[in-house]
Amino acid sequence: MLDHVNGVVLGVFVFLFLLVTVLGFAAARWRRAESLDNLDEWGLGGRGFGTFIAWFLIGGDIYTAYTFIAVPATLYAGSVVGFFAVPYTIVVYPLIFLFLPRLWSVSHRHGYVTPADFVQGRYDSRVLALAVALTGILATMPYIALQLVGMQVVLQVMGIGGGSDSWYVNDVPLFLAFAVLAAYTYSSGLRAPALIAFVKDALIYLVILVAVFYIPHQLGGWGHVFSSVSDSFDTFNSENADAIAAGEAVPKGTMPVGPAQWAYASLALGSALALFMYPHSITGVLSTRNRSVIRRNAALLPAYSFLLGLLALLGFVAIAAGVKVENPQQSVPQLFEDQFSPWFAGVAFAAIVIGALVPAAIMSIAAANLWTRNVYKAFINRHATHAQEATQSKVVSLLVKFGALVFVLALSKDFAINLQLLGGVWILQTLPAIVIGLYTRWLHRWAVLAGWAAGMAWGTWLAYGVASPVQKHFGGPLVFFPGTETKVYIALLALALNLVVAAVLTVVLRAAKVDEGVDQTSPQDYHADHGDPGVEEELTPESAVHA
Repeated sequence: MLDHVNGVVLGVFVFLFLLVTVLGFAAARWRRAESLDNLDEWGLGGRGFGTFIAWFLIGGDIYTAYTFIAVPATLYAGSVVGFFAVPYTIVVYPLIFLFLPRLWSVSHRHGYVTPADFVQGRYDSRVLALAVALTGILATMPYIALQLVGMQVVLQVMGIGGGSDSWYVNDVPLFLAFAVLAAYTYSSGLRAPALIAFVKDALIYLVILVAVFYIPHQLGGWGHVFSSVSDSFDTFNSENADAIAAGEAVPKGTMPVGPAQWAYASLALGSALALFMYPHSITGVLSTRNRSVIRRNAALLPAYSFLLGLLALLGFVAIAAGVKVENPQQSVPQLFEDQFSPWFAGVAFAAIVIGALVPAAIMSIAAANLWTRNVYKAFINRHATHAQEATQSKVVSLLVKFGALVFVLALSKDFAINLQLLGGVWILQTLPAIVIGLYTRWLHRWAVLAGWAAGMAWGTWLAYGVASPVQKHFGGPLVFFPGTETKVYIALLALALNLVVAAVLTVVLRAAKVDEGVDQTSPQDYHADHGDPGVEEELTPESAVHA
């Protein structure tokens, strides 16, 4: 299992991994409360993170192994739409500037911990809240799986866990990393990834800035990089012209042309709409101190979009450097191993693995909070104490990671970006309940539920029917728009059906005077800020104990 491992690479990697492990357990004492036995402390870090901490936390939350592994791998494989991740992270920040402060206000006014809490209060429907919660949990598991895939390919490139026919030999290092993640998440809650995010982001910025300046310089400059990529793709297309014409192969390129432009645009828009529907993104936002922190972060987080653009280009750099790997996910780790000195390669590998651990921890916490508040407390134990809620979340945060392992073992890992895009198909179906609900109560609660069910069913069916060279089902995020030869992102088609069903049924149900429930929120709740009457304060150690 340790064949061909460079001792220096391994030593540096292990040192940095142990460092963040220690920080993960020590985080329980950072900004310490006397007890973590309530969801405000364990699951939201005391609701008191300011701009600086929130920037690292939210950035560490949404820039994941998807960014470090999956996006460059897509470009390395020659996908003409692979660069969609860059415009989508540009589009998303104006969107969150508009609606997330409203969600923060109403959540802090009423003590909501999850987006499903808000849905229940707004629509007076535990069933609708349950649907939103279960969707969040389901969509989060393939996203966590993507983080585990990112860790796995790094370990394989290092020579740890690869080359054996026995799955239990290949996956033991992944399971160990998984166990460490589970342990400090259980112990420290949201404080662990918040503290580790400082180390993660510092390492990532260091590695990427060195990579985009040093490696292209060694290869003859960016002009040579793009020339090599163009030649490589042209050669592939000419050698496989017959297969491409027969639809048996996909042409490679750097720019989407013709119908592929709609695929590119729909992936960018759908992903932007979906990103802050994920429970882990909302968890990071609700942990902040006030509305201004969210607005400032919406203005500052595009710095990560610049980083993402540089990371994506490393897929092209790997082609120019002559990197040859069967699994495209290994392209960037293999590039680092080939081009960096052993000690800095160890730093780079640690940066990627730590960059996967941080969001995986936040995702598991967010999914566990959904279970606790909107399943356990709503249907199983209506009178659960704060301590019982915290215990439930801690245990379920472990179980969610096991669910993610199912996705890792069941689906192809050759194009791990599909894991995240599959989650996007599901989580986008919660947008009407959450985002539209922040602005209007016009949609009927049962119409919203019916729209969600229609979108989930059709989106899942379309995704199930997509085949790829490596798997028969769930092979990609794109399908032909009905009646055309133009491919679009499945999530947008499902959302369109969702909205149509919700709007039509709302008219019908209102005409039939079906009970709409009682809205527990008021207009002023959506503008409340820190210090206003009734707004949840940052928990002090004393209030955390007696909450």
